[in-house]
Amino acid sequence: MHGVKRVRYSREALAAHKERERAKLKEFQGLTAEVLSRKKGNDFEKESFELTTRLLHVNPEFYTVWNYRRRILLNGIFPTSTPVQINDVLSDDLSLTTTLLKQHPKVYWIWNHRQWCLRQVPDGPTDADPNGWRQSYWNKELFVVEKMLEVDPRNFHAWTYRRIVLENTPVKRPELSELAYTKRKIEANFSNFSAWHQRSKVLTSLWESGKRDKTKSIEEELDLVKNAMYTDPSDQSVWLYHRWLISLGDSKSVVDREIQSIEELLEEQPDSKWCMESLVFYKRLLLRSYGESLADEDRRKLASDCEELLVNLQRVDPDRKQRYMDLSQPKL
Repeated sequence: MHGVKRVRYSREALAAHKERERAKLKEFQGLTAEVLSRKKGNDFEKESFELTTRLLHVNPEFYTVWNYRRRILLNGIFPTSTPVQINDVLSDDLSLTTTLLKQHPKVYWIWNHRQWCLRQVPDGPTDADPNGWRQSYWNKELFVVEKMLEVDPRNFHAWTYRRIVLENTPVKRPELSELAYTKRKIEANFSNFSAWHQRSKVLTSLWESGKRDKTKSIEEELDLVKNAMYTDPSDQSVWLYHRWLISLGDSKSVVDREIQSIEELLEEQPDSKWCMESLVFYKRLLLRSYGESLADEDRRKLASDCEELLVNLQRVDPDRKQRYMDLSQPKL
């Protein structure tokens, strides 16, 4: 590890360390055997629940234990509890997952259990306010997931969970607010593919609901992505988002304009792999979609440009040389 000073341990210290590790392993194996035995016997007592807590602190990726924990709640604890008690138990489990996520932010089973807990929240706290508990939890969830994304803005688990929160919260967050949030994340780091993906989801929803003009917003997005291209032309996520935007329309003039813009960028960055790949993609798109309306000379020029670009790609990206050679072959 760079910058970390190596520490030399004595033979006795190493032996003591190995002994401690053996003891931990033995304890884990014993605890695992005990929990799985109780699971097999359909033991839904509180003691079994507490044992799953101990085991999940050691290994939060043990999805079988998460499943058993939920069965204990559904079959052993909830049936004998009041709504207030159920709410308290779920609150404790959410706190457990928060603790575990700080150490293991990309473990599916922790995120899954957190979502499951939220779906179990009972009506309350009163008959007059049956959604009070649920609304409170979902509001907190958006705060939790934003904190997770501050730590790791590209954690796709957190972004996926964010979509679940936005979909399920009783009082919906305005989609324009979410669009602004994704823009802040993108402008902070253009390499945040998850933020680009979330942005595409929000825009699609806005277009389908008629809350935003599709043609106008695509032009605005192309301006945003152009800025990202010129800032970091080597970033894959920017080019994939650009390709998605182009796929939404059927305007030759837009494709021509974008090709010209990318060619200008290629002049500044002559070894840019993504500039070259995109030019091949869009020029072949012109040939496929508008070839019949093009003059013979223009078609030959587009085909020739693609061949030249593919040869250059073999030079700048030798690890994928065979791929570019395959792309150069005529389609049967």
